[in-house]
Amino acid sequence: MTWPRPHLQLGLPPRPDALDKASGREKYACDFYPPGLLWAGVKRAGVPHARLRGLNLAAARALPGVTAVLAAADVPGVNRQGVVQKDQPVLVDDKVRYSGDALALVVASDQATLARALALIETDLEPLAPVLDPEEALLPGAPLVHPERPQGNLLLEGRVTTGQGAAALEGCAVVVEASFDLPRQEHAYLETENGWAQMGQDGRLTMVASTQTPFRDRLEVAEVLGLEPGRLRMVAPYCGGAFGGKDGVTVQSLLGLAALHAGGRPVKMWLSREESILASSKRHPARLRYRLGSDDQGRLQALEARIIYDTGPYDHLGGAVLTLGLEHAAGPYRIPHVDLHGQAVYTNNPIGGAFRGFGVPQVAAAMEQTMDLLATRLGLDPLELRRQNALKRGDVNPVGVTLAGSTGLAQCLEAVAGHRQWKEAPAWRAAAPAGQRRGVGLAAVLHGMGYGPVIPDVANAKVELTGEGVFRVYCGVVDMGQGNAGTFLQLAGLVLGQEAEGLELVLPDTDRTLPSGSSSASRTTYTFANALLPAAQALKERLLARAADALFATPAEMALVPGAVRHRPSGRTLPLAQLAKMLSPEERTATHRYRAPVVPERPSADPALQLHGLPHGVFSYAVHLARVEVDELTGLARVTGYLVAADCGQVLNPQVWEQQMQGGVAQGLGYALMEELPAPAGQPQHTDLATYLIPTALDLPPIECLAVPSWEESGPLGLKGCGEIGIDGPLPAVGNALAQALGRHLPQAPFTPERVLMALQEDGKGAGS
Repeated sequence: MTWPRPHLQLGLPPRPDALDKASGREKYACDFYPPGLLWAGVKRAGVPHARLRGLNLAAARALPGVTAVLAAADVPGVNRQGVVQKDQPVLVDDKVRYSGDALALVVASDQATLARALALIETDLEPLAPVLDPEEALLPGAPLVHPERPQGNLLLEGRVTTGQGAAALEGCAVVVEASFDLPRQEHAYLETENGWAQMGQDGRLTMVASTQTPFRDRLEVAEVLGLEPGRLRMVAPYCGGAFGGKDGVTVQSLLGLAALHAGGRPVKMWLSREESILASSKRHPARLRYRLGSDDQGRLQALEARIIYDTGPYDHLGGAVLTLGLEHAAGPYRIPHVDLHGQAVYTNNPIGGAFRGFGVPQVAAAMEQTMDLLATRLGLDPLELRRQNALKRGDVNPVGVTLAGSTGLAQCLEAVAGHRQWKEAPAWRAAAPAGQRRGVGLAAVLHGMGYGPVIPDVANAKVELTGEGVFRVYCGVVDMGQGNAGTFLQLAGLVLGQEAEGLELVLPDTDRTLPSGSSSASRTTYTFANALLPAAQALKERLLARAADALFATPAEMALVPGAVRHRPSGRTLPLAQLAKMLSPEERTATHRYRAPVVPERPSADPALQLHGLPHGVFSYAVHLARVEVDELTGLARVTGYLVAADCGQVLNPQVWEQQMQGGVAQGLGYALMEELPAPAGQPQHTDLATYLIPTALDLPPIECLAVPSWEESGPLGLKGCGEIGIDGPLPAVGNALAQALGRHLPQAPFTPERVLMALQEDGKGAGS
């Protein structure tokens, strides 16, 4: 069906989860404490690289209150997990590859007994030389994280070349070069990894977990436990934050193993903040080297980019992160000649995994700061340089894909150009008081949606009219705080003519809802809503037809109104509860399957890059602006104003859209200014949120968000994803503002007071040339 462009202003009822979350009535996975609860936990390795020679479990097993102490030999199925490469052991059976590896699993009556039992486990580890630098990991003779791999420490390598590639730089009038070193970032979600599980008398395992991927979890856990997937039920309540860190199994396999040994009692596992930081995945640290060339008027001609991601000891979607980064490495510009080369490398550092932005914030940081270096060399206004080279609909992007859909970058640039924060920038900078420097920086970014050309990006929606006359939406994708659950009810209500009181939602449950992919990749609302709208429409048409039969009318004379179907000529109504009694359960239910389209171009013949998601066809766009003040005495950089203009297609819920933009910007400002998790000797330097700093409300500036209107034909009611475009721009926008204030670019992030102060003292030595 072709949906009309909504001239409507969709109603904005309160988010259905808002009051219950604010009042504490809504239960997250960590809030469940079934009667007879046991507790599970693991012994972590604590060293980055070692051979496991043995474990002494006797003392722990003898401790009163201990139900089970389990090692790798107790895993009944496949003792490996992972989304693409199954290279991570559930419990170590050969060697330790990072300090967060799990060696043994304990099930005990309470948390205190669990802690004592874990302390009693003795480990026999033969230390091995760790490899901690991703470039050194590729050298001959480097210690091997996975000795069985013929590629050595190289997880994935990719290359995309168009036109003459790097050779075209020789013919450019101006070439700038720059190198960047970007940090590891902790997700710092409020709800750490947790869940509870219980084996039922019917032989089925039920698990409630904080996850982004319940249906995929079921397959992975079933394989680990040696069970048929149908014997597992995965339930995913509202998630207390994830940002990619729960895109894949965290505690689920361990929790399932514990439940097999709990004698039918429920088992709970909940990582402390310290254990979460030790064991969980992080944003990939990255090293990037860029060479960008243009003609003497500023028209971009060629780009050479070299990108290295430190993926840590296991794949954990590291190959997909590399591939998306590679695809976005040249930014949202027309560049006829590119040579983009990327590597994801195994090390014994903390795991690099999915994190909001998924490899794009790293390359956007490099490309956008290099663009400002080029603007400076050419003597051009940085906004004008971007205007001149901005991709437009119908252009071929740098990796060779024709942009056939909505492409609103130019409109985003115009919105920023006309905004007071840009127009007043020169006067604001000139008004800096003594001892302070000011700068205003820009960044233009794009972000692809979905899984790419090989992995089917599918959603299945189910809508039911209950016996009570309420419409129930069965949602198979997780709401991890971004508000998509409320948007789905909003859309269902739009089609079905109902207010909030006539709608209810079933959160992901593999027994009740239908598989709809992960809550990730900026695809959740786009994909699921494309299934939901036709399902709701099909049910609406069926109900109108049956009501028309009952009232001796025609379907065209009927209308769905809150709580009823109305015969419009006469005003007679048939309550939905009464209509439901006239229908079978099958007639009261409608489903629809949607699979996202893919583009025909294949920028690379490499099947591994295609499998990992290259290329995409639908992109969101944004331009970020940051106003930064620098204290010359302390080096402290403060962002005092922020603007983001974004093309995310039609905005259906402005409140949720603005929250997504502001949340992404806030997280991106942390990445730019303070968040860094060094791992000297393979050990995370920070173990809690007292020393790993994230922005508070007092650290954030006012964040203005401009929705640039566009219409995406493939999107439900014209929308595109908005979950990640907000985090792609803050680091380069702040970096460019600092460069303007300091007279030089900083090659290493975050831009801490120490690094800024050092730049102030170095008198113009630059990161780029």
